Amino acid sequence: MVGPIRPQFVLFGSSIVQFSFSHQGWGAILTDLYACKADILLRGYAGWNSRCALQVLDEVFPKDAAVQPSLVIVYFGGNDSMEPHPSGLGAHVPLPEYVENMRKIAIRLKSLSQKTRIIFLTAPPVNEAQMAEVFGNDLGRSNESCRKYSDACVQLCQELGVKVIDLWKALQQRDDWLTACFTDGIHLSCEGSEIVIKEILKVIKEADWEPNLLWRSLPTEFPEISPCIFVDPEGSTAIKVSEMDFAWQTQWQ
Repeated sequence: MVGPIRPQFVLFGSSIVQFSFSHQGWGAILTDLYACKADILLRGYAGWNSRCALQVLDEVFPKDAAVQPSLVIVYFGGNDSMEPHPSGLGAHVPLPEYVENMRKIAIRLKSLSQKTRIIFLTAPPVNEAQMAEVFGNDLGRSNESCRKYSDACVQLCQELGVKVIDLWKALQQRDDWLTACFTDGIHLSCEGSEIVIKEILKVIKEADWEPNLLWRSLPTEFPEISPCIFVDPEGSTAIKVSEMDFAWQTQWQ
């Protein structure tokens, strides 16, 4: 790996994670905010459920890694919540098994390091009409099933003391969420991702973690080398590039 070693933030999940750099997504926003401060590592796998996650958990998060992540953001649940297919194929995972799978993921992540922090994202809602229009068939996915899996994830996280963001509720706080938050009824639009990133930053800001992982609180890499711009004629005042707040960042303060 290249150096210097920065804090690592790992995004682990299914398509809501894999596509988080598309459509001005929440992963891309997070990477922009933490530029020169932390490395955002994408481990997203479209179509996966919590069973798939368990199969690779030890490989994605090895205990003997030289550097353990400072923050892991986990999302599984939407695919798990799909109705079981008569053939036995498909992504469905029964709710009790889903809960136990997520429990195992949380326990594994907690064991990595005393400094590894965890945020779980629950299954977001879906726009069933848009989903049917885009995919052209019944995917066996409903807003109600997403609610059940979301509620179960919240309950588990409260039991384990893990930070959790209830996306099912968060997205629906916007009046026009059905038309604004999705690209295809499932995956997030720019507007949907803005809600996700606001919720993530809120959790990070309010958490009593040491060190504080908020982007404004982490040190900037090589600040002493950063050149000065906006120097006045006398050279008495100047602003370093590394100390500047850019317009597209200040909205996330």
